[in-house]
Amino acid sequence: MSGDTRMPLTNPWLTGPTPTKRLDRERLEERILNLLSSQNMCVLATTGPDGPLATPVRYYPLGFAVLFSASPRSPKMRNIAADPRVSVGIFAPLVGLASSRGAQLFGTAKVLDPEHPDRAHYWEAFRWENEHVERGRPLSEPPEDTLVVIEAERIVYTEHWLRREGFAPRQFWRR
Repeated sequence: MSGDTRMPLTNPWLTGPTPTKRLDRERLEERILNLLSSQNMCVLATTGPDGPLATPVRYYPLGFAVLFSASPRSPKMRNIAADPRVSVGIFAPLVGLASSRGAQLFGTAKVLDPEHPDRAHYWEAFRWENEHVERGRPLSEPPEDTLVVIEAERIVYTEHWLRREGFAPRQFWRR
């Protein structure tokens, strides 16, 4: 026995200086869209009279937008009414640094009531059926809930696996 107590290095590409190379826009957008469509939970950050609020929310993606429904009387909706600027954190399950993958979306929350003219465009992507059935409601009566849409204005995307190919693990996207 040699007495060496170091663990085997499973991801040697994580060592050394962090690369700074940027992905081209098309490749970055593909990775972001893959993350958004492969997850369904986010953390919505709002600010209100009592300070910041981070709320776990089930979401549905549509391009670079995230959609969710909420009770108009909830703390997150009160905060959005006071200041619609929000941040949304979406992340894949973490096994280790090599698997670290997530995005911070920054945008302005739009609250669409059932009569709003833009609602139909977003409603088609909103998968309300599962939650509706969980609440014991008939599928023949679609919900009239408030729909919240956050179109990302900018995104900070993090994926440490990008380092394998010489790219920076943190990438930046703007609309």
